[in-house]
Amino acid sequence: QVQLAESGGGLVQSGGSLRLSCTYSGRLFSIIAWGWYRQAPGKERELVARVTRDDRVTYVDSVTGRFTIARDSAKSTLYLQMNSLKPEDTAVYYCNAMEGGAKENWGQGTQVTVSS
Repeated sequence: QVQLAESGGGLVQSGGSLRLSCTYSGRLFSIIAWGWYRQAPGKERELVARVTRDDRVTYVDSVTGRFTIARDSAKSTLYLQMNSLKPEDTAVYYCNAMEGGAKENWGQGTQVTVSS
């Protein structure tokens, strides 16, 4: 099992920036990919960005060019740098770690609110 804890959410004006962090612990050797997801009120949870163990990165189209996912293995920390934030980025952001066999682990979530 993998434990995850997000931090760094908050309230920011449109056009601003935030950096989310996610520290992870537990069965680190079993993780094959890390991701950031978000869920806005009344909407389904969606994948925002994902990085695999061999550093292949993917982004949802709506954040490409604005968000950057990165991981620091030495610190067991996953980051999401969010620039040029828009009101439609407002959501609860969740950190995810996928183990082999498609077992998923989730953090508790952190709120990001972008005011217009």
